[in-house]
Amino acid sequence: MNTFKIYTPTEARTDSSAAVLWDKVTVGEGNAEYRVYVNGELRETTVHTDATITGLEPSQVCTVFVEAVDSCGNVTAESNPLTVEAKPCSKVISITDFGAVGDGVRKNTREIQQAIDACEEDGTVLVPKGVFVTGALFLKSHMTLKIEAGGVLYGSPDIEDYPVFHYHFEGRQQDCYASLINTPGNEKLEHVTICGGGLINANGKILYRKELDENRGARGRAVCLRYIDHLYLYDISIRQSPAWCLHLVCCDHVSMNQIRIYNKFDENGVRYGTHNGDGIDPESCNGMNIFNSMIESQDDNIAIKSGRDEEGRRFGVPCRNIRITNCRFSHGFGVAVGSEMSGGVFDVLVQDCVFTDSFSVGSVKNRRGRGNEVARVLYEDIEMVNHNPEYGDCKWFRGAINIDQFYGVEPFDPTAAEEVTEATPIIRDIIFRDVKLETSAGTAVYICGLPEMHLQNITLERVTAKGIEGMKVCNVDGLKIVDCSVVSG
Repeated sequence: MNTFKIYTPTEARTDSSAAVLWDKVTVGEGNAEYRVYVNGELRETTVHTDATITGLEPSQVCTVFVEAVDSCGNVTAESNPLTVEAKPCSKVISITDFGAVGDGVRKNTREIQQAIDACEEDGTVLVPKGVFVTGALFLKSHMTLKIEAGGVLYGSPDIEDYPVFHYHFEGRQQDCYASLINTPGNEKLEHVTICGGGLINANGKILYRKELDENRGARGRAVCLRYIDHLYLYDISIRQSPAWCLHLVCCDHVSMNQIRIYNKFDENGVRYGTHNGDGIDPESCNGMNIFNSMIESQDDNIAIKSGRDEEGRRFGVPCRNIRITNCRFSHGFGVAVGSEMSGGVFDVLVQDCVFTDSFSVGSVKNRRGRGNEVARVLYEDIEMVNHNPEYGDCKWFRGAINIDQFYGVEPFDPTAAEEVTEATPIIRDIIFRDVKLETSAGTAVYICGLPEMHLQNITLERVTAKGIEGMKVCNVDGLKIVDCSVVSG
């Protein structure tokens, strides 16, 4: 009997749940289905590689076991038994105990921050049902921010409620307006959880214009969390940021489970009208799991980053070990690596994801000046259908599968080589496997390296792709195409 390993990330627990992940098992030419057992009883059957064990009591210990079965129901592989323990019971304080009022009108910044500051180690700050208007809030170590279903943290429309700080945005240290949810300074935090089924609404449609007009710094995000070790975001919605929606900087051991990002349309399908509205941006992070989530975006759905140009190389903190599985993406530009990647990006998995009306499945993108390298990126078991006529090929996005060393450059000459220096970026060992895509927006597959630094070891395996144009390839060493169909029309 074949075996496979299941595990639970240390951070992916609450006092009533725990998440379990495992690697995909293949059966013949297909993928397995999985039976998840808890304490010997069948809990669920799934085609995905994650399960969330709910209904636990605080500190409850249980044993989880997973079987892989074929289409006939025969067990083909089994996991190790895994002992999982829910977090202990924590002391809960409600923001209403500090005078917060959820009437959607009164500002509660001071009251909510007082609750956070008063939270005991490993305690919980509760946002109950209601709409609580607030300015910038700052979390701390060893705490849970629980926004229960029906509870909303709603961004104040007043720009003075978001002080300007100096920190990372778009790959550089610069002045930025505070986000709605923040971590303070550059101090290292530990064990932070945001959960509960509620909503963070950053009121970005208003703040976007005010921050641009005042122009004291780069636009804030809905949530910007920096320097956290063991971060868990579970069952939470985030809406309308002035810029990127969820920005994580130098965070290690991160899990995002059942996250819902809405950064293009409001609840009635009306566009927010903001710009550069990425969904999730991990920057210089290590050990991240994003699973069982939905990301709607005005720009990149997820953009994996690590600094820009000389400053990014000098800072030198890569983004690595990123796993994105069982996610749904709507609109936007798919899962991108870069373009700010000057600290390096290594070991990224995008698997079992569905893209609807997104322009790209994935973009691996950079340009001269970035330096460093992107290596070992796998997009696998992906489906995409795009009937959205809003976007076409341009200097920012040149294909549904897009590997581009001339990102943002127009015009350019792919035959005019320049000197190779530390600022010359490298892209190598990129695989698109078992991808089905159809796009009415532009080119199906676009792959273009630098003439002085060709792309290295690019693999398309069992890719079925249709676009207005089929495939464009330039400056690649080690291009491997196996059982592919790429057509235009």
